[in-house]
Amino acid sequence: MSADLDALLAGLRRRPDLETAELRAWDAADRYLLDTAALFLATRPVEVVVVDDTHGALTLGALALGAHRVRVHQDSLVAQRALVANAAGAGDYSQHALSDVMTPDARLALVRLPRSLDRLDAVARELAARAHPDLVLIAGNMHKHMTPAQNEVLRASFAQVEVSLARGKARLLTARGPRVLEPLAPARAFDPDLGLHVVAHAGVFAGASVDIGTRALLQAADQLPEYGTAIDLACGSGVIAAVLARRAPGARVIASDVSAVAVASAALTAEANGVAVDTVHDDALSQQPDASADLIMLNPPFHVGAAVHTGVALRLFADAARLLRPGGQLWTVWNTHLAYAPALERAVGPTRQVRRTAKFTVTVSRKR
Repeated sequence: MSADLDALLAGLRRRPDLETAELRAWDAADRYLLDTAALFLATRPVEVVVVDDTHGALTLGALALGAHRVRVHQDSLVAQRALVANAAGAGDYSQHALSDVMTPDARLALVRLPRSLDRLDAVARELAARAHPDLVLIAGNMHKHMTPAQNEVLRASFAQVEVSLARGKARLLTARGPRVLEPLAPARAFDPDLGLHVVAHAGVFAGASVDIGTRALLQAADQLPEYGTAIDLACGSGVIAAVLARRAPGARVIASDVSAVAVASAALTAEANGVAVDTVHDDALSQQPDASADLIMLNPPFHVGAAVHTGVALRLFADAARLLRPGGQLWTVWNTHLAYAPALERAVGPTRQVRRTAKFTVTVSRKR
């Protein structure tokens, strides 16, 4: 079976996620989770729940190990599409919302540990509340992304939590004895500087606060052009979308993100502020037609999973260029050391600096 897993993992690709020589579709934590699951599945072909599989290694690996069926929850649309591409129609798995991925028939759950403690708390609560008493939950990640606080979060929803030895710089937490807690409610806050209510589900970047990059971008909002259609790309909790909708009530404002919890948060933020925003769960802007936007605002991520990488930002620049009408504008905030101006010039058009702080640069790029 070890050779079969080796072959399966070797054949996985990241598409439509960024693919480069230094990035692969699985890591030592995935392999540790699967090797541990193999010991469990060797005795009986049970139903397995998988949460936040990055590219399909856990889902397809569990099926290869003899899982009766696999129920999957992936917050990222890119992760969902990577699993579909890697599965190529094979295997008895199904996608579900976090709130209904667990059933009493499941006896094993495999979870990629999130670095957000709130996200881990939300996942643990949802799984434990619907679990069979005999459920075994095995969660793992690379050791450098784990903290003892994760153990305590799991202990709130499970009576027993065991910590594994490290292997290949990865570590696992095994939880048993699920207990029912109330689902974690979205966080809510009011930002007095923006006069804005912010609502965020667990796991959204910056939570219910306004991160300093977004704040730097919005401090230049008085210079924005008029717009009929504007997009908050990689919207997170939807703060920028809410500001855009409030500034131009007659415009169509779209909030788009690869994360389902981000999109749900953006909808709640818009509702809390009494503005109209169209929320879209999307990989970049794949669902939007060419030359359909006057304005796009972007605070791009600079991580691919745990790795610092500019590839995601470059892909977002290219998609923004495709969507902008001639003369349309892309407003971007970025960590100054990343020096994105030449890339923005190439992808979109003439780019000028609007604002600069010790940490952030705000630029506007005009579509050729």
